[in-house]
Amino acid sequence: MEQREESIFPIEEALEMILVFDHAGKISYANAAARQKLGYDNDLCKRHISDVFPNAFRAVEKGFETDCTFGNELQNLVAYRKNLTCFPVEARLVQDAADFGMYICMANDILEKEFLSREIDRIKQEAKQAMKVKSEFVANVTHELRTPVNGVLGNIRELLERGTDEETEKSLRLVERCCNDMNKIINNILDFSKLEAGKFTLEPRRFHFRNMLDYVRANHINRITEKGLGFFMTVSPQIPEYVIGDELRIVQILNNLLSNAQKFTSWGKITLEAVRTAQVNDRMELFFIVSDTGIGIDKGDRDKLFQSFSQVDASISRKYGGTGLGLNICKQLAELMGGQIEVESEKNKGSTFSFSIWVGACEDGETAWQQDDGKGVSSAMGAMLHTTGENGENPENIRKYGTPENRENLKKNLSKLILSVEMENWEKAEMFMETVRQLTEEAPREVKRAALKLKMAIQKENYEKVTAEFEELNNFLQSEGEVSHGL
Repeated sequence: MEQREESIFPIEEALEMILVFDHAGKISYANAAARQKLGYDNDLCKRHISDVFPNAFRAVEKGFETDCTFGNELQNLVAYRKNLTCFPVEARLVQDAADFGMYICMANDILEKEFLSREIDRIKQEAKQAMKVKSEFVANVTHELRTPVNGVLGNIRELLERGTDEETEKSLRLVERCCNDMNKIINNILDFSKLEAGKFTLEPRRFHFRNMLDYVRANHINRITEKGLGFFMTVSPQIPEYVIGDELRIVQILNNLLSNAQKFTSWGKITLEAVRTAQVNDRMELFFIVSDTGIGIDKGDRDKLFQSFSQVDASISRKYGGTGLGLNICKQLAELMGGQIEVESEKNKGSTFSFSIWVGACEDGETAWQQDDGKGVSSAMGAMLHTTGENGENPENIRKYGTPENRENLKKNLSKLILSVEMENWEKAEMFMETVRQLTEEAPREVKRAALKLKMAIQKENYEKVTAEFEELNNFLQSEGEVSHGL
């Protein structure tokens, strides 16, 4: 006995309770934690193990019976103190490898753990209930706000239809615009509340992709061109005519990004591009890019953009308005659709927002569609991909990545692109870049991504960035033996 106590003395100060008992159930050793937690002095030894765990061990003539398993498995038991009060423990029972007639019980008091677990469950329930109350409150308030706003809006439109003098019409148009802005704010608050409460669900369905972009364009073209801005929109011919997704929420993201671009841009142009970047079985990744030449954002302020109720600084809210919810909602919507949203921007040089989503593909054929408005760059540079190429080349071979015709046209257009950049003719550089992008439509994903990054740099007219991104794209192409050209 003295030898055993000496051999196990290092565990005397262990934080867990340790009990050693024999085949008869008699406890031969209990460390300090066991004695303290069970309320014994030195009289725990010689007691039966069933005195400590009466629900798990039974004293019999041969020693003890138990339903517990011996090994490394953790078991939930109830330990009884000397005063017959009890508490829960997590215990591990093993047979002594040195003496098969001896057993070791190692147990941790989980009373505090169970109490904290119950407290956590209670707090979760309270938070869930509070969220429910908040969501219901927001829904009711927004509904109550929407009713008078729509009432005012209806009366304003009725007055406008009757015909009024120029001064009165100007005032009525201002009130109408305020009502529309109020409805947008109400919708943002309602969407944000649903997203925060986890009650927001997507409603995917089959829709005509290019018709959707026509609708988006119609919503913004007048406001953009009224400011004297160019508006350029293009969609990759690799995107099928019909896709399966939540059309309403895609439109919501695009409307928000284009509204911000229009709001923060006083001169230059706004561009919208949609491309297909990947496909897995019947699911494909769509990548949207919205660029502007507006006020831009400092690098240190970009993280604030996607936080709820946050804008870069207070002057932005005073000058341009807004709740600071739009981009946060866009971020959550993009993530719900399996993608993400990012921003590249430089103060006073414009911003480029890009987001990806995953949609279902429909086998309804593919149609090339490109649009140009205002002072935007003409999309006619892509015509070579849909007609006979130079020297009677087959347009299908030109478009097919990796063919001799494709390699030759890539080489020519990259040379012209770089020459335009060196001459600081950014509009021509964009023209050749669009052709390069289309020539790499069927390229591997990393090549397409590199082409997109180069396009973003050209749109921002950033020579250093263009140089770096061109080198990256050129390296990808050279590694495949397709193009050999350098700055």
